[in-house]
Amino acid sequence: MKKYFVLCLVSICPSLLSFAQYAQIQPTNWWVGMKWNKVQLLIKGDKEGFNKEKVSVSYPGLSIAKVNVLDNSKYISLDILIAPTAKPGIVNFQFNSADKINTIKWELKARRKGKGAAFAQGVTSSDFIYMLMPDRFSNGDETNDKVPGMRDQSLNRDSIYARHGGDFQGIINHLDYIQSLGATTLWMTPVLENDMPNRTEHGYAFTNHYKIEPRFGGADMYKRLSDSLHKRGMKLIQDAVYNHVGSFNFTFIDPPTKDWYHQWPSYTQTSFKDQPLFDPHGARNEAILTTDGWFTKEMPDLNQYNPYVANYLIQHALWSVEEFGIDGWRIDTYIYNDLPFMNRCNKALTDEYPHMTMFGETWVNGVINQSYFVENNLNVPFKSNLQAPVDFQLLFNGIQPVMTEKFGWNEGVTKLYTTLAQDLLYKDPTRNVIFLDNHDMTRFFSYVKEDVDKQKMGLEWLLTCRGIPQLYYGTEILMKGESNPDGWVRLDFAGGWKGDKKNAFTSENLTPQEKDVQDLVKRLGNYRKQSTALKSGKLMQYVPKDGVYVYFRYDAKQTIMCVMNTSEKEQTVRMANYTERTNGFTKGTDVINGNSLTNTFTVQAKKMLILELGK
Repeated sequence: MKKYFVLCLVSICPSLLSFAQYAQIQPTNWWVGMKWNKVQLLIKGDKEGFNKEKVSVSYPGLSIAKVNVLDNSKYISLDILIAPTAKPGIVNFQFNSADKINTIKWELKARRKGKGAAFAQGVTSSDFIYMLMPDRFSNGDETNDKVPGMRDQSLNRDSIYARHGGDFQGIINHLDYIQSLGATTLWMTPVLENDMPNRTEHGYAFTNHYKIEPRFGGADMYKRLSDSLHKRGMKLIQDAVYNHVGSFNFTFIDPPTKDWYHQWPSYTQTSFKDQPLFDPHGARNEAILTTDGWFTKEMPDLNQYNPYVANYLIQHALWSVEEFGIDGWRIDTYIYNDLPFMNRCNKALTDEYPHMTMFGETWVNGVINQSYFVENNLNVPFKSNLQAPVDFQLLFNGIQPVMTEKFGWNEGVTKLYTTLAQDLLYKDPTRNVIFLDNHDMTRFFSYVKEDVDKQKMGLEWLLTCRGIPQLYYGTEILMKGESNPDGWVRLDFAGGWKGDKKNAFTSENLTPQEKDVQDLVKRLGNYRKQSTALKSGKLMQYVPKDGVYVYFRYDAKQTIMCVMNTSEKEQTVRMANYTERTNGFTKGTDVINGNSLTNTFTVQAKKMLILELGK
């Protein structure tokens, strides 16, 4: 195992080959002028007893505050202080053993230009997120489809689990398309190295926090993608995973401390239960099972109670934002993390980048459950500082019942109304990220049994409701797939590979229905882009009647009336029934087709109207 790990280390850090068999250091660099100027370095040598070497440094404005002793003698943990007077440059750390002196070069960089403007801008309700999986979107560079030395050498588009070859260059090639939908922000599934033997297409099993996945193009191409987005006035969200890593991560193969990961007498999986974390009647051991149990056997659970682990993860988050110009942070498996640690990490990001925004995957059942994990108005002992959730409640208990249940007192669209009525629990529900589907669940088009009218209604709701809309790649062209197994909801985007007969980027060979839905997203997405009411206006909703649900988005400049007819028959709507919002208006313009409607109009069954009101 020892010999094998040394070979693995070389493949993980090609940029460190000059001393890879002696030592590697993380973070791989830092910056002058950061508020986080007390940096904890994790340094791994190639032999037992490495921690007995004497470390010294001579660099103006940088000093060693403390050398920490870890369980594993191959590691040194070094606390360094970077003074405000420090200048960018190369720092030489010297390691003195009995017979020789070794030097590791480590860089202090100047801060990224455009601080506070060109990056770390945050993602708000004015934005529209396009989410994609890099491996499945577009292959722009076939030379990186396979990387020698990496464990997963698969490349087979006929397999739902093998790699398909998508990369950053493919995304850059099609930013025009993403922007044409009205999208302002790109969120990709994780882009860090996943040097696992298989199932590497999803990206959630990190093997090196400080290396960008080379099969996507590596760090340079990631920076190019970030810069390309920012030049267009667009934003970049990074998918963060604090809870676990891949089992081939070097810190799992050879842990720095005995408790770097949560250890159990035998393999113990999380219960996936969120209730024990806030249940006033709950048992402590069940709460521990939720947070400390492993996600899967291949994804060891990081011990965030360990201060070295906590610093390692927090510093990586800061490093990523500064190194790559990240604007927002989506946090995977949020509820399974140590929540006090997450508060520390979130605060570290906003202390350094005041406009930075974070939203977490809170896959739970119930608005109270979900609100517990974010900034809320609950009177509870633990108060989260997470700004927003991925709003599973508006999906499961909102728009999905609209599509599958007949209208009733507590059924159908009433559930959507009721779920939104519980927004009083959130500190700021406009930050919630709303969606129809994602990489883990059945695609919305399959969920609605391939009913195009329902797909359109779902999209129209998505782009007019409160919150930040997120569109999963392909939803706009009626991509389908059941989530059992999940590979079927992660298929290739049409036109992303040479030889594809269907090309969604150019609309070549799309069916009339696919083109119609794609055009709907483009029209409404771009309308939303210039609509103050939809981007940042208030929401007022009315109790649904006879399957008709009416809500308004409005501000001082604009009023949008949204009418969702979920019934099986045509319905007549009178603006006079909603005078609190319609008073003074005499007509409405359909934002999709431009038709003008008077104060009394009809809505067809299973259709939705979006009207900009006028006088």
